[in-house]
Amino acid sequence: MKKRNKPEKVTVGNVTVKIYSRKIMGGKYDRFEVADYSKGFRHMRSFSDAAEARAEAKRIATQIASGEAEAAQIRGKDAAAYGQAVELLRPTGAHLLTAAVRYAECFKILGGDRMLEACKDFARRNPVTREPRTVRQVADELVELKKKRGASARYVEQMEWTLDKFAEAFARNVDAITTIEIQSWLDGMSFSPRTIKNFRDAANTLFNFAEARGYIARGDNPVAATEKAGARNGNPIEIYTPEELQRLFAAAPPYFKPILALQAFAGLRSVEITRLDWQDVKLERGHIELGAHKTKTATRRLVPILPNLAAWLADYAKQKGKVWTRASGRFYKVQMAITAATEVKADPKKKIAAVPPVKRKQNALRHSFISYRVADCNDVPRVALESGNSPGMIFAHYRELVTPADAKTWFAIAPETPANVIAMSAATK
Repeated sequence: MKKRNKPEKVTVGNVTVKIYSRKIMGGKYDRFEVADYSKGFRHMRSFSDAAEARAEAKRIATQIASGEAEAAQIRGKDAAAYGQAVELLRPTGAHLLTAAVRYAECFKILGGDRMLEACKDFARRNPVTREPRTVRQVADELVELKKKRGASARYVEQMEWTLDKFAEAFARNVDAITTIEIQSWLDGMSFSPRTIKNFRDAANTLFNFAEARGYIARGDNPVAATEKAGARNGNPIEIYTPEELQRLFAAAPPYFKPILALQAFAGLRSVEITRLDWQDVKLERGHIELGAHKTKTATRRLVPILPNLAAWLADYAKQKGKVWTRASGRFYKVQMAITAATEVKADPKKKIAAVPPVKRKQNALRHSFISYRVADCNDVPRVALESGNSPGMIFAHYRELVTPADAKTWFAIAPETPANVIAMSAATK
């Protein structure tokens, strides 16, 4: 753009409005700019036609002149009020007209004279002194606090894993996360209602922690208004077929095969396995002893070791220490990897057809044990004691899912080499 030419002036009364002109686009076109001070500050209004620019300049000049004429007639109390208004605005550096324009705009937006409440609310939510914190920073701080306060290793690991996923999904400041975003994140999960609830609870704990430390405004926890995951609890119980279980065993690494067996043939929960010691697996007595501190329900129980489970555990009869020696978060990753490894790729040369992987089903090994066990022994109270469930729960969800024939096939699944099968006494059987 070339430098502006000497301005043209449009005068109405004592008010003059200037119009600047210049060439643009290599001198092919004229651009006319009107200097508008009607709102107390300079604003350049552009036109491509000189006549339109002059008309607008005249309109602005007339408006300002009218205002000045009205101001010239101010007397007495109105004049004093004007002086006080100018004095009040002096520290802000804003012109009286600018303040009036902005007040009128806010009045319209808020639907009334509610500027003070709006400003206080904004200041509460956006304090000048608040130090910004990312979700990752707050999550790390929360986990460290839980460790210092003596939370169980299992709880800390689970929270750390859950918050890690949340921090990956929301990699920005904690005070910028909205309810809609969190609800969309939860809605997009393909996990069970229980797992979704765990994610929601962990996120809620995170924002309560942030609120208590001033990282977000008081009452601004975005998780509080999200849908509670418990409202989704209507999914049917899912179980594996014997053929699917055999594929899982075939895909599992050797160190995880006894873990699968404990889930499939004893119904142990994942959390119970991570707390289990090999000394609790009493092969010679024919049962697994779960102390109250190791069960989810905090109730001691004895789980029978069925013949095929004994075969899977035979090599571990003299083992000591924890059954699961890795981090609890690793437990679920291995399970997911095993499920994915059951997929068979097509190989036309070897005449091998493609087989999709076994579907990942939440808590399906435990659900399968209860379902097949009920069909096998037809004794709900007995299975309730073995699995740590209530008879009512089993009656409501696990009866008539499978047939007795299916159950016999399930509990006949054993290692390929039967040499390690331990003979069970008739009483134990």
